[in-house]
Amino acid sequence: MGDERVFLGLGSNLGDREALLRRALARVASLPGTEVLRVSAIRETEPWGVTDQPAFLNAAAEIRTELEPQSLLTALKQIEREVGRTPTFRWGPREIDVDLLLYGARRVEIERLTLPHPHILEREFVREPLAEIAPEVVEELRRAAVSV
Repeated sequence: MGDERVFLGLGSNLGDREALLRRALARVASLPGTEVLRVSAIRETEPWGVTDQPAFLNAAAEIRTELEPQSLLTALKQIEREVGRTPTFRWGPREIDVDLLLYGARRVEIERLTLPHPHILEREFVREPLAEIAPEVVEELRRAAVSV
């Protein structure tokens, strides 16, 4: 298995939100060469971007995987579809959202993927669960942001 620390952000604001988060995590754990190492507490958060929608449940997870970033992203989007995500609009309500936040120290900028995720520090619903399971990672991101 890969030895880089990989972090995911998960969210849901439609349906049985907690069950959907747990189902998505179980599917992540079933990916080839992938293990879920730690998961934050699930917390309810206000919507971001488009605020006229139900509250979210959010969590963060640390995984270890043999999948490369692009392959992992493709697998995560497939998991969203399998768990029941139906397309709406940007920042709209969703059954499940699984975002690739960090893949070790890798920096990636391609059409569908930017790593580290560019909004980790400014979105409390991402930053707080991540800080719960990896406070040193959030602190490192803060230091890097200050030095830019």
